Amino acid sequence: MIVLGVDPSTVATGWGVLDGDSRRARAVAFDVIRPSTRLPLPSRLQVIHEGLVEVIETYGPDVLAIESAFHHRNAKTALALGQVRGVVLLAATQREIPFDEYSAMEIKRSAVGYGAAGKDQVVHMIARIFGLSNVPNSDEADALATAWCHLSRAARPTGIGSSP
Repeated sequence: MIVLGVDPSTVATGWGVLDGDSRRARAVAFDVIRPSTRLPLPSRLQVIHEGLVEVIETYGPDVLAIESAFHHRNAKTALALGQVRGVVLLAATQREIPFDEYSAMEIKRSAVGYGAAGKDQVVHMIARIFGLSNVPNSDEADALATAWCHLSRAARPTGIGSSP
């Protein structure tokens, strides 16, 4: 199974592609989509959407995994993050790729074994799990951890974009 994990952000949207299952998986690719901070939000959203469409077309994932929405103290930040999640899910749905969502706690627990793990712990464990000599940054590691969470849970996609 090829899983595309996404860590959404208006500044640095991390993505990571895993191939395999919970017993044997390999990191195929990972990177970050970084729209210019000088762009207005709608243009950033377009850059993120186009970047993910390219990733989807390049790697042909069977499923997309994304962190579920969470409550944020800053309403403006929460709304912007929701919009990024929207363009991510749109890219998947337009290409009929099912998706599933996981809480930050579930993602960290699957990667580190502890739901309140710090970013540095996630980076370290993801590099170790997949034997990466090129250590991912925190956005890439979070995306890979999201994909790993999906594989380790062997979850069946249940999002709106799920196949009939």
